[in-house]
Amino acid sequence: MTTRWEIRINESACMGSGLCVGIAPQHFVPAGTGRTAVRTAIIDPDGSVLDAATCCPAEAITVLDADSGRPVD
Repeated sequence: MTTRWEIRINESACMGSGLCVGIAPQHFVPAGTGRTAVRTAIIDPDGSVLDAATCCPAEAITVLDADSGRPVD
């Protein structure tokens, strides 16, 4: 069974720095609201998403195992 990840952005915490868009543009886009949006919430594992979550100055990005709901490290 293939593990899938779920990307979540805490919209109230997101400050729209754009770092995630620069690091993983295949997964994040500017939302036009001064914040960032996820292109597709459920994805195949991709280390660039973890890098984006780590670099987020607002710590607004959470990456979860889509099946268990547990955070991905």
